[in-house]
Amino acid sequence: MPPILERYELKFVIPEHMVDPISDFASVYCTLDKYSQITDGLFYRVNNLYFDTPNFLFLQRRLEGVENRFNMRIRSYGEEGNLPCFFEIKQKRVNIIKKFRAGVHDEDWPVMFEKSDYDISGKTRREEVGNKELFLRLAHSYNAGPRVLTQYKRKAYVSDVDDYGRVTFDMDLRYMPEERYNVRPDEARMIPNDDVMAFDPDPVGNIILELKCYSTQFPLWMIDLIRYFDLSRRSFSKYITGLRSVTELCRYDPGIRQSALGVFI
Repeated sequence: MPPILERYELKFVIPEHMVDPISDFASVYCTLDKYSQITDGLFYRVNNLYFDTPNFLFLQRRLEGVENRFNMRIRSYGEEGNLPCFFEIKQKRVNIIKKFRAGVHDEDWPVMFEKSDYDISGKTRREEVGNKELFLRLAHSYNAGPRVLTQYKRKAYVSDVDDYGRVTFDMDLRYMPEERYNVRPDEARMIPNDDVMAFDPDPVGNIILELKCYSTQFPLWMIDLIRYFDLSRRSFSKYITGLRSVTELCRYDPGIRQSALGVFI
């Protein structure tokens, strides 16, 4: 993946029985990504440590639908969340996502947030150093820190016929509150996502399907896929769902969605 990427991200919620037929359709144009290829069952673990400010400013902007907003996370892969991990910033402007990413191989990476003189260039690709600097600068300027760790299982396909294209299936979402610089899930603290309202208005669906492509060109085969399976696009935030699972933020009343902004008033 390039260190800076502008793309469209289309999300859909589907029932589990649709995973195989959609996978068969995608496999005509794609191959499994490197993680799915080496994982039994094809679904691998993804761990995301989300950052926010003390008053949850990033969450507030997301709930208000601010057109120019961003979130910050540190991503790791696998059951144990081993290195490398990745500093990621996702900026959204209207319908386009701009993603900044930097790989981190240092075991003592949390020290970067505590020592301003830490050498952040070590073991990082030269073209990614700027993204790492940006992540640290935003964390310090916004006083942003870890808030929640999310984990899910993903199967992913990469396009063979486009410069960039991905199809991902995410399932088995779990969360835990986390205010430490830690990307390793703790089984004793993980909370499964059993809130069917998270998938409202289609509580039958529990798989998150995403289609991702360059913002400059939307592949025709993705359009065909959407039409063939009669998919309806919708929003879904793992960060918001995670906070709802582990805190009192963004709770639902029975049958009635509370105003999520009420938590900031």
